[in-house]
This record gives sequence, structure tokens and C-alpha cells, in this order.
Amino acid sequence: MKYEVVIGLETHAQLATRSKMFCPCSTKFGNEPNSNICPVCSGQPGSLPVINRKAIELAVKTALALNCRINRKSVFARKNYFYPDLPKDYQISQFELPLAQHGYLDIEVGGQIKRIGITRVHLEEDAGKLVHKGSAGIRGADYSLVDLNRTGTPLMEIVSEPDIRTPEEAKVYMQELANILKYLEVCDAKLEEGSLRCDANISLRPVGQKEFGVKTEVKNMNSFKAVQRALEGEVERQTQLLGQGEKIIQATLFFDEATGKTSVMRTKESSHDYRYFPEPDLLPLMVPEQWEKEIKDGLIELPSSKRKRFEEQYKLSAYDSLVLSDNKATASFFEDCTKLVNEPKLVANWICQDVAGYLNQKNLDLLGTKLTPALLSKLISLVKKGTISMKTGKELLTKMIETGKDPEELVKESGSTQISDEAALKEVIEQVIKANPAQVEQFRGGKEAVLNYLLGQAMRQTKGRANSEKLKALFISELKK
Repeated sequence: MKYEVVIGLETHAQLATRSKMFCPCSTKFGNEPNSNICPVCSGQPGSLPVINRKAIELAVKTALALNCRINRKSVFARKNYFYPDLPKDYQISQFELPLAQHGYLDIEVGGQIKRIGITRVHLEEDAGKLVHKGSAGIRGADYSLVDLNRTGTPLMEIVSEPDIRTPEEAKVYMQELANILKYLEVCDAKLEEGSLRCDANISLRPVGQKEFGVKTEVKNMNSFKAVQRALEGEVERQTQLLGQGEKIIQATLFFDEATGKTSVMRTKESSHDYRYFPEPDLLPLMVPEQWEKEIKDGLIELPSSKRKRFEEQYKLSAYDSLVLSDNKATASFFEDCTKLVNEPKLVANWICQDVAGYLNQKNLDLLGTKLTPALLSKLISLVKKGTISMKTGKELLTKMIETGKDPEELVKESGSTQISDEAALKEVIEQVIKANPAQVEQFRGGKEAVLNYLLGQAMRQTKGRANSEKLKALFISELKK
């Protein structure tokens, strides 16, 4: 029997605020354990929460970017459950009346645009963190310690509709969502550090069936690649069980990066298990229409719009537009370069190939280097004018990225100016012809492939500084005399 995969994602984004959701404690990462806490976030009796206005603003901004309807009135609720890193034994979240609803996010998979519905965007506070000793995870640990620094950090949960049909679509959805969050500067979206976390609800149903199958929830996916691998593993597990006539049990699953397999952690709770009720210490949250309009007017160009514009305005390929718009800093760098060197395709080639290649090799971010649009533009101009060869330009690029030196200064220091003078090139050609009579005769006898050998000898003699196009043209002219 063939099955259709049905996936919905619940994404938690840690909002880029300096203080927590309901208290003034710092959200700074890496401080001493249990140093960023106060009576409110540590759940002391009598302490009262106060809503962080900045967190609301960032969540509204995100919801608008995801084409959601902002609810004028939303309500915070208590989600009750026990866990060692939850000091109040409940989490302040939103349930029946969330901040925003009914949006969508368009993704591109296999050259096709697919619309994924957004059920809701709501706010909540994060729990603390368990530090496991004696093992990388809770399994096999000797004991666990509780760090409440993260407790109360503002979280925005984005819940998709069950519109995703393949693990690859899930990965692309997460990548597109992460790009939007980074563009808006509401979250740094680092899955590996936990500032962006994803839980996946997945079920299988016979092709053609309208009713959903029994779903499981997959956790512990710390990269975009892991999202796809985990879901592929769960599709395989559920397919095997259904094929054997067994039932799928609603459960929470753990994804093992090492094996690529999922395993059951616990049976899945239902919403009624959390005994939601309105938070008695907080009034309903009101978002005035004028405030929503101000936030909407401040929205910037998002990645999908930027990609489309790059293709139309600069006549770039879909691939180049995707690479350049993937990061807001890279997109700005490209456009600043293009203003200085009016060669969009040439600039795109340098950034997407040479600059990106170096950064990937060194695991660096463009903003973490000393390269500027002015420096790269000047280097591209030197190559374009023929002052230096392409090979030399690529060698100088590495030095520029590492030192921030002006390319003209580097050219003077290295003496790597390209030789384009015909008289100087003819002198080199004459020397190579005299030194290689056998190869010259072979060329004149019709074996034209030997030209590459002769060109190589000339380039070696000029230490790679000869203008390759002029050198080849002059060589052919001399050999055919």
C-alpha cells in the first residue's frame, strides 16, 4: 500500500530581546548558571509578571511577514506540567486566543512554488535547561543539573498547517523561515545553539484517504539537514509498522543523529493534559490597529522578494539570486559592490564562487572578515582592466579578506601587474620558440594541442603575469609565419 506523508511543524524562535518575557532579567547567553534569575522567572511566591513590549513588537513583525491576521485581543494562559527545569510547574503561553492566525509561507521545491499555511503565531516563555553529567544526553547520564538562566526567555511559536508532504519540503520550509527571522532581526535562528527549535508532527495515510493517520512528534533536530533526516527516518519507521499491520502509537520521539533513526521517548500528551486556563496575573493583550500599522510600515524587503528582484533587476540566475539573498549582509554587500562596479553578473560570480568558497572553507561569516565592497570592487576593476590576471586576482582576494589591504597596494608589493605590452610578450614568445623547436614543428605539422605546452612555458617564464588572451593570439600569429 502506498502512503502519503503529512507533516506539520512547530517552530520555537528565541526573540532577540535584552530582557526576559515577563521580568527584567538578562537573556545573555553563556553567563554563569543561575545568575540571570529573579523572583519572577524562578517562580517565587507573590512575584508578578509584566509583559515585555519589545517581544510583542517582534512577534507582530514576524506574523505580518508571514501574512497573518493580528488579533486585536489575545490572552496568556497557564500551561501546567511538571519538569525539573520549570520552576513554577507551569509555563505562561497562549492557547485559545493567540497573537496572530491564518497566514502562509511560500517555499520553492524542485522549481515549484508551494504555499504552506501558518495556523498561528503566539508568545510564551522558555523553560530552563538540564545539564547532563556523564553523557552527551539524558540517556546514560549519571545525574543532571538545573540551570534556570534560560527560564522566562521570550519564545515565539510558529505553527504550520499540516501542508508539508515530504521531508525535503520540511527542510526548505525551515530554511526559508529562518531566513525571514534573520532578515527581520527578531531571532538569530541558530538551530545548533537552540535559539531556533523545531518539533515535527508527522503521520502517514493511504493515498486518497482524507482522514489523517495517527501522528507522532519528532524532537532533537539541531540542523536543517537533521530535520530532513529525522523525518525520513520516521517515514521509514511508520511505513514498516503499517506494512506489518501494526498500529502507530501517538508518542514523542527522539532523533539520534548518529544512527539517523527515531525512537519513542514517551507517549504523547493531549492539550487537555496541560489543564490550560487564563493567566490570572496578566490582563488580555491588546494590539491597537495604529501600532500594527506602524510595525507593518517598517517591514523590510524579505528574502523571496529580494530573490525575484535580483533576477529581474540584475538579470542574475535563480541560483545566484538564491545564494546572494540567503543572507541580508551578503545581499547588501552585493548591491554596494554593484554600485561601484556596474557589472552585476561579474560581481555575483566573485561573491558566490570565490568569496563564498573561502568563507565556507574557513567556516567564516562575511561580516567577520576585513573584506569590504570597496575593496572587492577595486579588485574586480583591476582584473577587468587587465592590470592583473584572473589568477592573480584570486590570489590577492585571499590576502584582502585576511588583511583588509587595498588591492593596488598588494599588487605593488607582489609585483604582480599583468604583462599586456605586445613587445614584451613577443620577446618571451621568441625565447620559448627557440627553446622548443620540436614542439614548434609539431604545431606547424598540424598538432595544435601542443600550443598549450608552449603557452605554459611562456606563463612560467613570466611567472603567470602574461595576459593570457594576448599571449595566445600573438603565439598563434608567430607560429603561423
